[in-house]
Amino acid sequence: MCGIVGYTGTHSVAEILTEGLARLEYRGYDSSGVALEHANGSGLDVVRRVGKVSELVDELQNKRLLGAAAGTGEGAAAAGDAKAATCSTCGIGHTRWATHGRPTEENAHPHTSCDGRIAIVHNGIIENFAELREELEGRGHVFKSDTDTEVIAHLVEEAYLGRCANDAAATDAEAPARAAGTHDLVAALRLACERVTGAYGIAAVCEDEPGVIAVARKDSPIVVGTCERGSYVASDAIAIMDATRDVVVLEDGQFARLTPEGIEFTDASGAVIQPEMTHIDWDMDAAEKSGYPDFMLKEIYEQPRVVRDTLTGRLAGGALAIDELGLTLEELNLIDRVYVIACGTSYHAGLIAKNLVEAWARIPCEVEAASEFRYRDPIITPSTLVVAVSQSGETADTLAAIRDARIKGAKVFGITNVVGSPVARESDGVIYTKANKEIAVASTKSFIGQVVSLTLLAMLLAQVKGRLRQAQVRLLFRELGDTAEQIQRIFDTQEPAIHEAALACEHASSALFVGRGMGAAISYEGALKLKEISYLHAEAYAAGEMKHGPIALITPGFPVIAVATKSPTYDKLVSNLKECEARGATIIAIATEGDEDIRAIADHVIYVPPVRDAMSPITATVPLQLLAREVALLRGCDVDRPRNLAKSVTVE
Repeated sequence: MCGIVGYTGTHSVAEILTEGLARLEYRGYDSSGVALEHANGSGLDVVRRVGKVSELVDELQNKRLLGAAAGTGEGAAAAGDAKAATCSTCGIGHTRWATHGRPTEENAHPHTSCDGRIAIVHNGIIENFAELREELEGRGHVFKSDTDTEVIAHLVEEAYLGRCANDAAATDAEAPARAAGTHDLVAALRLACERVTGAYGIAAVCEDEPGVIAVARKDSPIVVGTCERGSYVASDAIAIMDATRDVVVLEDGQFARLTPEGIEFTDASGAVIQPEMTHIDWDMDAAEKSGYPDFMLKEIYEQPRVVRDTLTGRLAGGALAIDELGLTLEELNLIDRVYVIACGTSYHAGLIAKNLVEAWARIPCEVEAASEFRYRDPIITPSTLVVAVSQSGETADTLAAIRDARIKGAKVFGITNVVGSPVARESDGVIYTKANKEIAVASTKSFIGQVVSLTLLAMLLAQVKGRLRQAQVRLLFRELGDTAEQIQRIFDTQEPAIHEAALACEHASSALFVGRGMGAAISYEGALKLKEISYLHAEAYAAGEMKHGPIALITPGFPVIAVATKSPTYDKLVSNLKECEARGATIIAIATEGDEDIRAIADHVIYVPPVRDAMSPITATVPLQLLAREVALLRGCDVDRPRNLAKSVTVE
């Protein structure tokens, strides 16, 4: 979710870090910070600010640690050489999207050891941080933040020094303990990582090793590169590609030691390795897309990460934990009606939530178009929960509905992708979908984040109401997390089937999406995606409604896209599809792996892994997104910027 950049070499590091962080700001922008080695090697300057990178730049200028931006490219050489004698030339920086701890200066990275001699930046999640923190505090370490990341700084400190550096009474008697330390930053980082469970991309500096940056990677992207001006590390090549186009993408369990002269790579055992170099030949626009041809495909492929990140830290002691809810468990238990208010794609996420809330929590749940909600005088009492869903967090219709609901006494809960957005500020509590910046206008990864968040909320309500036992919650949570792998399997196996199905739609003038139960809710989103980006008219219906009007549309070759995954209504749906087959429709089925019977009536089958029906919206939506994109490309459309649409709708 966050961004890392680091540099050691001959140029002024502050400018390089801030420019790199600005490029990584799409990865997180609630706070940022840097750790800069003193020019004389006598210590570290750690500067952190809440807000965007521009706030950090202002603070660095105020502290006379940053002049006019020198940048990382050739044009920066003269400025960098002139400053090198008086400015820091080694440091690390970070831009953050909060996971553990609120967006505050104390929680911003870099985090430091007890004595401030070691600083680290980190992307990822430390799952066992609570146990590690308790253990470290028991040995005298003092923590200054609420983050999971800070435990890494203290673990590195212990490995490096062989003792708790917070003990100011250093005596000769301590010499043996100090000697037990590695006094090698990379080795200390390796030992620290052995204690950690979770995902991480880490960069660390230590005042005892001037000019050295230690780097580690597991399940969180890290690239490193070198050129005549020094060595670079970043979580995304876009941050350093002006300096070098030749980078190494670290694999899990690999470590790097960066110095101005070059980079040494080692594996988890400390053995020296020579990883493969990758040459970046993208232009800057392509770099922002990470090599994907368009943002939409990039964002579709980020959805496994969105699932994982949205679930991070949400299960504690076998029970769901949503600290940001802003409501006590007693207040939640009093909820007797839920409204989900949203627009467009977010509305379809609400339709899925309705099924889950009513099935699991047994609370009446209505889904309302936010643009209509406040004009129809809905029934609202103090025991009503209004859930406002908005990708941008600034949708005008949704904000107006929130304000109306609050006036009438409802509890309001927001689900949004943007930290500090109006929806977040005006709600009693909020779940952030952790989708990162979404650039393509048609929402994909934000929708999946919303569905995961709403599923968590439905589970929480059921847990509080006593409708789901703790064991059931744990099982559902695990299955929800498994959808990340299942989405990846769709990417790996279904591309040919999706392309063939798209060819069947390329020259159509209209299409019909059908499903039953959860499948109907998924169909609405599938039809919207096709309309948005391919300009092919599409409608979605509950399949049982076919014979009540829509079947009149069907002529030979008419595309019917069916969400036909295994479910309690599967047999009913098959009967509805046979009605379409009898009239010559071209049937495209989203079906469960192993279902060969569906081939008897479907012209094209796209398979998804078997999942519980409650989880099917997450997996079945993905091929519909890919299908819409493929059709749009065949029809020559710009999938990132469809006509007449904007990413954020701030007018009613």
